[in-house]
This record gives sequence, structure tokens and C-alpha cells, in this order.
Amino acid sequence: MTDAPDLTDLLADSPSNWGKWGDDDEVGALNYLGPEQVVAAASLISSGKVFTLQRLIGDPKGDPVWPGRTPAERTQILDESSWDGDDAPAFPGGLHYADDKINAFLQGSTQYDALGHVWYGGQIWNGYDARTTIGGLDKASIQPIAEKGVVGRAVLLDMARFRGKPTLDAAETYTHEDLLACAEAQGVELRKRDIIVIRTNYLQLFFELGDKFYEGFCEPGLVYSPELVQWFADMEIPNLVTDTIANEVTFDPNNGVALVLHNALMRNLGVTLTEIADLEQLAADCAEDGVYEFFYAAAPLKVALGSGSPVNPIVIK
Repeated sequence: MTDAPDLTDLLADSPSNWGKWGDDDEVGALNYLGPEQVVAAASLISSGKVFTLQRLIGDPKGDPVWPGRTPAERTQILDESSWDGDDAPAFPGGLHYADDKINAFLQGSTQYDALGHVWYGGQIWNGYDARTTIGGLDKASIQPIAEKGVVGRAVLLDMARFRGKPTLDAAETYTHEDLLACAEAQGVELRKRDIIVIRTNYLQLFFELGDKFYEGFCEPGLVYSPELVQWFADMEIPNLVTDTIANEVTFDPNNGVALVLHNALMRNLGVTLTEIADLEQLAADCAEDGVYEFFYAAAPLKVALGSGSPVNPIVIK
């Protein structure tokens, strides 16, 4: 929308955590997750059930990605046929092996965003100059997040079940008040420094609709308001995890701006965003046993200068 407000004006009075953890900080609100939070999260483990949240790369049914990105391409380099010719590799003892590679967007699967992934006004997280992104992120890349790791208490908020539908609709929105109502309906308390995990099941439509999924593309998700951003700040939320491609409603229905919360939460508050998580087995188990809080751990790949990285988060109940 050409008449959409500039993010500099829209977020002029938005809360900021710049400088809170020093001028050199590159992990933002993940600083809220320390040894105390790790130990408390570990105390939630009772059944020993393990869930992994990464979507399959190279799914025969397709890989959902942000418009303009392409799914990962896996190429077989060596297999048994590589030893059919006279010029085959030779190893003492007769060893044969398989080898392959992938060509992929670092954010083309279940992934963590680096804090320097998006910006406005010429500055990324913590006030670093946006020109530090040229040729790769010299500041606020995925590497510091990967080196720290993400461990804490997480709460699943099953918005699809809460609203009584198999998937949320395109452009359907919800607020922090909806999150609180969902938590209350599930019988779980949201606490300071929780990792928030939100299920919409919207990507099920990708597998049902194929290419039509991208027509008029606008995902469901959180919608910006000053109150919502302040709530995230007050609750000291370190990490937002969703099963959608971009965590929030793609285009804000109230102002037309794209991905407002990527900037209000990630750029300004340092909240780490995790996207395209597969929450179906976890959500089904939570609905069955009524336990929506759990131990969460994740570590994206250590990619120098990267703006994001694939990840396979682990939940233990």
C-alpha cells in the first residue's frame, strides 16, 4: 500500500531494549534465559516424551517458503552407481559411500531469524548501522544466537483449537489478549520469560492447495498494537515460535504495513523469531494430556554472517 505509514513514524514511541545488555549485544531478549530459567524448565520434564519441531526439508509434498524464496534442492553426488565405471573412486578395503548436498535459503525451512534480519531507518537491532549487513551480517547475525542456544520454559497456545477450527484463515489476526484467553482456556499460566509457541495449522493449506496457497498471500498471525508490543516488553518474552512462515499477519489490516512486528519485536525489543515449526504432534499430545508447558531447547546452525539458520527445536514433556 503506497499510503501505508513509514515504520519510523508508526513505531516512533515503541519500547526499545537497545543498550539494555550493553552496546555490543547481539542476542537481545535471549539474555532473559539464564541458568535459573534452564533449571526451572528442566523441572517440567515428567513423562520423558520428546517432540522435534522441524519440518522435513525436501518433503515430497513440497516445502512451504516465503514468496520469492525457493525450496531447498538436494543433489546426490555419490551413490552405488558412482562405482560402476572404470574411473570410480578407490579406497583400501573396498569402501563405497553416499554423499549429497543441498542448495537452500537459510530461512527456507524451520528456522531462527538473526536479530539483524530486518530493519528500518538505517539501523538494525541495538542501533547497529544497517550497512553492517552488506555482504553478510557483521553485527547481530545468527552466529551469536547459535552459540548461546535457546533453552527455557515454553507454552503452546493452540489458537486453531481455541477458535474451534482446523486451521486459522488467511489474514486472520489475534492479539496478546487472545493469547491470554487461549492460555486460560487451556489451564496454563503465561509467565515472564516464557518462550511462546503458537499453533495456527495454517501451513496445512499449503499441502492442500498447492500453488494456489500463494494467491493473495497473507498469513494469519499476531497483529500490531502498541499494547501488544508493551506486553511483550513487560513479559520479557525471549522467543516467539510459530508454525507460519513469518509469525505475524503478513500485511497489517489496520495500517497496511508489512511485517510490523518483525520490527517492533525483533529489531526494537530483541525478541528472537522462529518460523515454520511443525507443531502437529506436539499439539495433539497437549490436547490429549492437557499439559501445555514444557522444556524447550533449540540451537540454530552456526553460520558466520548469516541472517538466519535452519533449526530442529526439541520439546521434552
